[in-house]
Parts: sequence; C-alpha cells; structure tokens
Amino acid sequence: MRWFQQVADGATVTEVADVEQVSQPGVSRALARLEREVGAPLLRRSGRHLRMTHAGAVFKRHLDGVLHQLDDGLAAVDAAVQPDTGTVTLGFQTTLGSWLVPELVRTFRRQHPRVRFELTQTPDHLADALLDSGRVDLLISTVPPSGPAVHHRVLLTEPLRLAVPAGHRLAEREAVRLADAAGEPFLLLRPPSTLRRQTERLCQAAGFRPTPAFEGEDVPTLHGFVAAGLGVALLPAGSPAAPGAAGGDVGDASAADTGPVRHLRVLDEGATRDVGLSTFAEDALPPAARLFLDHVLSRARTGALPGPDA
Repeated sequence: MRWFQQVADGATVTEVADVEQVSQPGVSRALARLEREVGAPLLRRSGRHLRMTHAGAVFKRHLDGVLHQLDDGLAAVDAAVQPDTGTVTLGFQTTLGSWLVPELVRTFRRQHPRVRFELTQTPDHLADALLDSGRVDLLISTVPPSGPAVHHRVLLTEPLRLAVPAGHRLAEREAVRLADAAGEPFLLLRPPSTLRRQTERLCQAAGFRPTPAFEGEDVPTLHGFVAAGLGVALLPAGSPAAPGAAGGDVGDASAADTGPVRHLRVLDEGATRDVGLSTFAEDALPPAARLFLDHVLSRARTGALPGPDA
C-alpha cells in the first residue's frame, strides 16, 4: 500500500525499488497483488510512468487516511514504549489523591520530565475492577487485589483517626477507643465503600453498631459535616483537611488540630489500612510504567514515601 501511494504520487517503480531496496519486479508483483485484493485496476502505464485509474484515485483518497492513522498509531506506540517519553497509566483510590499520589508523581517527573501520566481516580470499592479492566497498568489503593495473577506490594500503613468537632466531649483527648464514641451519631460513606465496612467492623468489635447521622459519597464531605457538628467519623489520617494530609506530622494529633475538627488517635486494634501498589505481570509493563514502579518501590524501601505520619 505504501508503494502504491508513492507511485500514485509520481514516483517510478525504479525509484520505489531503489528507496525500499527491493527489486523492480518485486515492486511490480506487489502492486499487482494489491490490485487483485482490491478487485480493480489501480494503475495504468503512460510512457515511463504509471498513472492512477479512476478506481485508483478513489482508493488512494481512503488509503491516505488509513496510512496517516497507522503512522500516528506507530508513533504513539513508540512513545509508549520509550521509558523517558512514554505514558504511565495510573489508577488511584480517591482518598490517596490529596497526599500520596501527587508527591510520587512529582518526585518521579523531576527525573523523567517527558513522561506523561494518564491518571484515573476511583472509589475504594471499585479500585480492584479498575485494574482488572485493563484501563491502568498500575493501581495504588488500600484494597488488596482479589485476582491471583495480580502482584501487590504494601507500601505503607495509614492510621485511621476519629474525627470529632471542636468542643466535643472527646476533643481534648489525644487518643480514644471506639467504645468511647459508642453513643455518638456517625458520619459514614455509603455502601459498599470499603472504609464503611471497616468502620462497621471496628465498631462491632468495640461492642456497638454505629448510628448513621449521614451517609456521604466522599471523605471531604464527611469531614465538612464533622466540622458542622453533625457527628463523628472514622477517617484516614491522610484525608484532606486532616493534620498531616500534606505530609505533616500527626503523631500528636491533639497538638496539630487547631481548626474546627480534632483528629484523635484510635487505640483499637485494626484501626489502620494498608496502602499498596498493584499490577499484573511486571515484565509486561511498558517501560515508562516500569520506571515509575521502580521509583515507588525504591522510595518505599528507603522510607522516603510521603505519609500522614511522615
């Protein structure tokens, strides 16, 4: 098809053969095969040159578009497989988008500024499906993968905090047990949120079932309603507006809280969640994605990851 395009644009068979480093009969046979496949004569001889027939002119208009798209596709693949000019398709859990993922991308792009990112955020309960669908090469989430073919590495452990309004009876404490909040109205994410299920399990282990005062779609909304005095909520330490969300220290939550919400350490066993990086076969990752994977794992090994307790 490319040889036909060149001849149709005015090149001779001899010139095409010289450029492509094939024999002239080889080019002629290829053009004849193309005509048989199309089902019509595409070229006619006029002196030393071949000219397009009417069918050839009609065919070439479509062929030019097809080859242009093919060239664009080949260029895109080339960019995708070149480590320093490729693309990383990264999915991440929504609550990790305010502190962990931006810092990982920023530090990576300092070394590889030409790499592009295609970022997709997802609620916690849909994180596993995002990787299974093939939409992303890498996934950072708190949900352990369900598929046996998925490689998963825990990067860090994020504590959960009990968020209470300023002036609340528990607000002056540094740490609490969930049983201390047994009679409080709780602000919860809607089912089937993983954080919702974890909150209910922890409360059940503490001897009570949380009474929902509000069911929201995202953590920042819950935080806002805690500030409004509507109830309490069990929230990730790295969530927006929580102390340490931008990498600050929440080791002493009472010292860090000066706003309308206090974030109290929870002493109950299991009041944490593991943040992990998941992917399918690592040897099949595009080079740019492999570079990012190595970057994240290296920072995890050396303790250089950002974190709510960093």
